[in-house]
Amino acid sequence: MARGFGRLRRDDLLRTACDVIAAQGFGHTRTADIAQAAGVSQALLFYHFETKEKLFAQAFAYAAERDLEALTKLEDAGGSPLERLRGLLKLYSPTGRSKSWALWIDAWAESMRNADLEEMSRRMDLRWRQALRAIIDEGAAAGAFTCADPDGATWRIVSLIDGLSTQTTVHKRVLPRARMAEFIRTATAGELGLSLDVLS
Repeated sequence: MARGFGRLRRDDLLRTACDVIAAQGFGHTRTADIAQAAGVSQALLFYHFETKEKLFAQAFAYAAERDLEALTKLEDAGGSPLERLRGLLKLYSPTGRSKSWALWIDAWAESMRNADLEEMSRRMDLRWRQALRAIIDEGAAAGAFTCADPDGATWRIVSLIDGLSTQTTVHKRVLPRARMAEFIRTATAGELGLSLDVLS
């Protein structure tokens, strides 16, 4: 009973931390801000997370895990490699269900100074690349895709989405989301020997 309550309290704290960090950014958020928003003492925060760095890393992981849950559902749903590819592209980019791009961008920047956050963000990035690589490998094996360099294609597609999504999120009027989605579809089709219309 007490253990379950502790887990609930921890999730509540992480959810609040995500809200505060998303509004203020990692660099401008203090543990005092999170404690005040959660209605708890800073001592309770440090009891659960030990350091500010660990709290930030766990808050980022908490937000990222919500996106990974959607990715797991996509993988478990089955379907053809092409269907799963279309689903992953929509899910990963800001045009999809993910609401955490501002947090991701901030986390990448903060990761240069926070080892815990760097390890966590690297692990989350790897999970998305592994999911895309598995789809590419399966599609190539089935003859649905033509790809001489699956590893390179995975890196190029993910890196393009990361870069364009950053532009779309930070500079909202510079690159419309519809145009960004077109760029992603075009590049992915080229990497995998697909016609553009099958990704639309």
